[in-house]
Amino acid sequence: RGLGDVYKRQISQLSVIFIIGGTLGWLNELIFRRIVHKKWVNPGFLTGPCLPLYGCGLLILYLISSIDFSFISSPVLQKIVVVLAITVAMTGIEYITGLIFIKGMNLKLWDYSDRFGNIQGIICPLFTLCWGVLGVVYYLFVHKYIAGAVNWISENPIYSYFEGLYFGVFIVDMCYSFHVVTKIKKWAKEHNVVVKYEDLKLTVKNKICLLYTSDAADEAR
Repeated sequence: RGLGDVYKRQISQLSVIFIIGGTLGWLNELIFRRIVHKKWVNPGFLTGPCLPLYGCGLLILYLISSIDFSFISSPVLQKIVVVLAITVAMTGIEYITGLIFIKGMNLKLWDYSDRFGNIQGIICPLFTLCWGVLGVVYYLFVHKYIAGAVNWISENPIYSYFEGLYFGVFIVDMCYSFHVVTKIKKWAKEHNVVVKYEDLKLTVKNKICLLYTSDAADEAR
């Protein structure tokens, strides 16, 4: 029973980390697209406010930062090893995720094709550097607060209800979004193309705005 409680607490902690990472990542990407495209564009392939890539990313950050590297005598070298591990892991997750959607769904969720040194438009040195900077900031300044918050939430069982509710909605969203993506995949395979999802969403949004403006103008006449 005691071991079961430990497992439940660990699952609860990892769930909280995923929720925090996925939600904050979605908010970050939403603001970024507002600045770049000058429009509100829902990032990622889900309908709701969650980016699984960032949720998994924060899990990686948390787990790597929680490893005991005391076997490395130099504190400076310890930090360098942690940051390098985070950078490699995050770049790897980004590449694998992007490749799965391109090869499996004919869908490109992001495109770095215009970036120097990019690999298949999925990863590039600039964003690998960004992951490294993120790793430094997280490890040195954020990890202890995330760890403290996660421990506090896991010690209060009432929050498990909200975790369950979140993942219930998340699963429904995943099923719906994959249903939509499957239709896009079918069209993309028939036309032998890879669809850039962000461009598709912008195009759809622009057409909806044009239709709405046209209907409003017709009513005004």
